[in-house]
Amino acid sequence: MKNKLKKIKMIILDVDGVLTDAGLMMGHDGFEYMKFNVQDGAGIVLARKLGYHFALITGRNTAIITRRAEILGIQDVYQNKLYKMESYEEVLKKYKLKDEEVCYMGDDILDLPILMRVGFAAVPLDAVPDVKKYVDYVAKRKGGEGAVREVVDLILDGAGIKKKLIQDIIAGNQSGRPA
Repeated sequence: MKNKLKKIKMIILDVDGVLTDAGLMMGHDGFEYMKFNVQDGAGIVLARKLGYHFALITGRNTAIITRRAEILGIQDVYQNKLYKMESYEEVLKKYKLKDEEVCYMGDDILDLPILMRVGFAAVPLDAVPDVKKYVDYVAKRKGGEGAVREVVDLILDGAGIKKKLIQDIIAGNQSGRPA
């Protein structure tokens, strides 16, 4: 697994069930509400500072996802994509990446085509059981409850930079890259 993790340059995430707990609150006023995990966000921001790219590919279409992506600095956001392979191919082409350089995290059967193709496939603990048998890693945490952070930490550790990152943060190095 460590050899796979060292090759990762891009992390692509589904949203519902991965960055969220798959719950959706809708008010009588028509407003939607989605809950995101701050630890997931911090992991994304730290990994971006270390040079990792991120993208979101989701079947939903809402300004909430657009806003969350803006806050995290994720520029590549593909919404309203029930079938996600075309968006995945676009990301590969844009960044000149090979499958083995990509980690994808999804949670349902619509994610399978990408999960089965990428270099490192991960799912949250509460992913659909039929999906878990096709991935490299099942997180110990549920979607929306730190599963993304767990996978980001796994990638940073596998690349050999997590310990140095922690040391630099403790020492006050805020350059973004381990010294």
